[in-house]
Order: sequence, then C-alpha cells, then structure tokens
Amino acid sequence: MARPLLVVDTPSMLFRAFYGLPSSIKGADGRPVNALLGTANLILREVEVHKPRAVVLCFGPDAADYRLELYPPYHADRDPVPDDLSPQFAACPDFFGAFGWTIADSETLEADDLLGSYATRETKAGGRTLVLTGDRDMFQCASKLVSVLYVRTGKQGAEEIGPKGVRERYGIPPALVPDFIALRGDPSDGIPGAKGVGEKTAAELLHKHGSLEGVLNAAFREPRPKLRQALTGSREELLAFKELATLRDEKVRRPRDKRTDHRSAARAARERGMSRLAERLEQAAAG
Repeated sequence: MARPLLVVDTPSMLFRAFYGLPSSIKGADGRPVNALLGTANLILREVEVHKPRAVVLCFGPDAADYRLELYPPYHADRDPVPDDLSPQFAACPDFFGAFGWTIADSETLEADDLLGSYATRETKAGGRTLVLTGDRDMFQCASKLVSVLYVRTGKQGAEEIGPKGVRERYGIPPALVPDFIALRGDPSDGIPGAKGVGEKTAAELLHKHGSLEGVLNAAFREPRPKLRQALTGSREELLAFKELATLRDEKVRRPRDKRTDHRSAARAARERGMSRLAERLEQAAAG
C-alpha cells in the first residue's frame, strides 16, 4: 500500500504540548522549548507508526478575517498566545524544517483550511491522507482516503477516525459535520448553535431532513414549540455558523515524497538542548 501524506494541525499540537509539558524544559538560551519538544514527539510517534511519504505542518491565523466578518464573536473568548509560547511558534520553521518537514502557512486562511486543502489535493491524486489534529471540526474531512488522527488529552498516540468512526460518534456522515456544529454549537470556537439543541437533537434533525437547510426549511412543522422557535428565529445566524464551520479551499501544491531527516533533526534538537530527543533521532538515523 502506498504511503500516506501526513498533515499536521501545528497550532493545535503546539498549544497541547505547551500546556502538557512544564515550562522548566528549556533550551540552551534559557527559553522554554516545551511546546517544540512535545510537538516533535507527537508527530514523530505518528511518523514511526504510519511511515508517511511526506509531512506537512500547517499554520494560519487563529481567526480568519472572513470568519470574523461572518460572526464577530468567533474565537473571541480565546486567550492570547502566552509569552513563553510565541517564540516557540516563531522557531517552528527552522526547527521543524530540519526534520525535512514542509512548512505551510497562510495569511488569510486558518490551519484547518490548509489541512483540508492538502487532503483534497492528495485525494484527487489517488493518495491517502492522515490529518493529525485535536480539533473535531476536522472530522468533516474523513473519507475512504482520508483519516483523522485525533489527539486527546491523556491518551498515548492518536485515535484514527474514518467515516465509520464519525457516524458512530455523532450519528451523521462526515459531510454533515458543519451542519452538526451549526446546530449543536462549538464552545471552543465561540459558536453557540441553536438554543436548546444538543448532540442528540442535532443528529436527529439532520438524519430526518438531510442538511441544515433542510432542517430550517421544515422548521415551521416542528411539533416542539421551543425547538421550532429556536430554528425559525435564528435561520440566518445558523446558516452563518455552518459557513464558519465549513473549510475553505486553498490552492496548494501536492508535496513531493520526502522522508524525515533524522540526522538533521537530531542536530537541531541538540542545538536546542533536547538531548533525549536528539538521542532518539540519532538511533533512528542509525537504523
């Protein structure tokens, strides 16, 4: 079987590593490197398991302008990037570039949009894609050729989720994930959803009507008064929520095959005082 493309939701991994490892982990310059170290370990674990043909690290603004124009409270409750994390974000191109991993950044689209775009390009070329993320929004990408490697707090390694896994979790196919988010809401993104609608009701409505638009078009016939009012009274807002949750496509190039450069990565790790990681990489380079 052909090796898959691994695309990484790098901001998600950096934040997860930053809060999961102590800031006492510092490099030669005395600055914390906990996020860089933790992210490298998260990605390397999947590289060792899946042997990808290439690795792409995706970056982008926390809140894209087009999403803020649709709904100004989007991401409004998120805390700013901590002072000890900002320099680690800035160090990513040099550090992870030494691993032979491609750095993909966008000034206008979020990392999620790039992840979906690379998955689309790989699928069109007949290749498989693995999407490493801690964001359930990415379940909309799951298909026969795309799996989500979902990283959860306290778990070793990522859980591989395909279309069947999405259906088992939510009772809907991957294509309806944006519709589901619009109805249920997503507190992490500041999307409130429809008042009084939880996961069970959102799945029930989508199963019955086939899409958010179908749900809204049939809302006047909804026998539950509070639910009928919630749907009919917030139609335009719910449609905007669906657009917020739907990935935008970026014209990205399909990356060429490029294996992880363990020797170069080991040097980069040693330069930053990551001795144990460097030893692990040196052992991998030695075969």
